[in-house]
Amino acid sequence: MLPQLIALDMDGTLLDGNGQLPPDFAAISTRAHELGVTLVPASGRQLATLQEMFPHEDTFIAENGSVVVHDNRVISATTLPSTAVHAAVSALRTVNVPHTIVLCTPDTAYVHKSTDDQARAEIAKYYRSVEWVDNLDPLLDAEIIKIAAYCADGSEKHLYQPLQATVPEHNIAISGSAWLDVMANGVNKGVALQTMSKLLAVPISRTAAFGDFLNDYELLHEAGTAIAMENAHPKLKEIADRIAPPNTEYGVMTVLRQLFDSEES
Repeated sequence: MLPQLIALDMDGTLLDGNGQLPPDFAAISTRAHELGVTLVPASGRQLATLQEMFPHEDTFIAENGSVVVHDNRVISATTLPSTAVHAAVSALRTVNVPHTIVLCTPDTAYVHKSTDDQARAEIAKYYRSVEWVDNLDPLLDAEIIKIAAYCADGSEKHLYQPLQATVPEHNIAISGSAWLDVMANGVNKGVALQTMSKLLAVPISRTAAFGDFLNDYELLHEAGTAIAMENAHPKLKEIADRIAPPNTEYGVMTVLRQLFDSEES
């Protein structure tokens, strides 16, 4: 039975090796709408970034589930307690390996002006709305929905343990080899998918999700059909119902076409 709601992770999943959308994504999106299927970008990326990437879509799971949008209306935006923001930033500042802190609100991201060019280029991939500031401290009590940290030498290797020791009650997601995200307790893409399925009155059994990395684990775990990429982390493959070809071969598109062709036949 064709899923009615399909969540699509971005990096390492829908996007190719250069971080670009498949050239025929617009056509597959149109076909999905004709079949009554809702395709939902589900990413650690910022809402502003996803809206720029998908100008004709109005439903998003952004910031690893911290922000959920339908009909271009924010359904939920879950903030971190300010005590957790202060504690997490303090913990990150004890790490001697070079890294960059990104404080995320529903509308923009704040980064220190001293950030080097390499990190700036990496941040630009995921955050279209950025404010470069002299001091992050005055922002620690703002409406922070996510703390992202970029470490070129490895987020899991250098950043995970200090944060786990400091804010263990909150969700610390390793969202890439160089990225790590801190969200409020109970916030992840899987919970966001549940929210979306209830909002659209789609049974969770009629949902599907594509993913490749550890921040997609809850998403695939909750989905009615879990689809891991061939290039996915082994832990995702363990819980997957199906393995798609790698993102470098547009594996999401291959599986979507197979699903849609089967429905139409």
